[in-house]
Amino acid sequence: MTQAALSRRRPNLFGGVLGFVWLILTIGPIYYVVVTSLKKQSDYYDSNPLGIPTDPTLDAYRKVLQNDFLHYFVNSVIVAVVTVAVVVAISLMASYVIVRRSSAIARLSQRVFLLGIAIPIQATIVPVYYLIVQLHLYDTLPALILPGIAFAIPITVLILVNYLRDIPGELYDSMHADGAGDWRTFMSLVLPLSKPAITTVAVYDALNCWNGFLFPLILTQSEDKRTLPLSLWSYQGAFNSDIPAVLAAVVLSCLPILAAYIVGRRQLVAGLTAGFGK
Repeated sequence: MTQAALSRRRPNLFGGVLGFVWLILTIGPIYYVVVTSLKKQSDYYDSNPLGIPTDPTLDAYRKVLQNDFLHYFVNSVIVAVVTVAVVVAISLMASYVIVRRSSAIARLSQRVFLLGIAIPIQATIVPVYYLIVQLHLYDTLPALILPGIAFAIPITVLILVNYLRDIPGELYDSMHADGAGDWRTFMSLVLPLSKPAITTVAVYDALNCWNGFLFPLILTQSEDKRTLPLSLWSYQGAFNSDIPAVLAAVVLSCLPILAAYIVGRRQLVAGLTAGFGK
């Protein structure tokens, strides 16, 4: 047996140790949050922080659900769903034009989208705030949706453009030979073949929108317009001595994104790794 074959069969102990350490660093915080949320407040300071509670309870979750959590949840769902739907629709159509057109407008549009990636959100908060106030949208959910759409489109277009370029040109030519126009080609060819990429950008944009804190903090004021990240901040003040309740709110706020990943994980992995060979 050659030396190369022996080296391949020899276990990589160093890599295994690093992988185990990384697993602990990843799972550890999740374990702590979930376990602590199942404890009673009276047992939190007296018990082992990493120990499994002997008498687990859902009192922290009941307390959170009784403090307008569902209202904040609905606000986050509305903002995330509308933002992602508009972003995906606009970005997919823009990506199709950029890939299939060689005009100066198409090339300029791509440069503009690339420029949008380089602009940080924090640098634009003052003009965005002024624009929202002038549009009389301050302290409304559209005030969160519109900036979210604007800042999500550039990176979404970049991902979709790279994906659409891998679709064989022969497929477009065959559609045109059959007399299909751009709209039918887009609906019958581009949309079905782009499902992995669409799932990828949808989950990515939904995650960013769901975790958004800056825009809800600056562009809203009323409690009934809060989203989950901002409500977690308020829970931290309301339950400043009730750590299990704060962590229960964190667990509940993570469940929708986790569910979205579980449902679309196959499409998500395909969108990140697969392409179309020409």
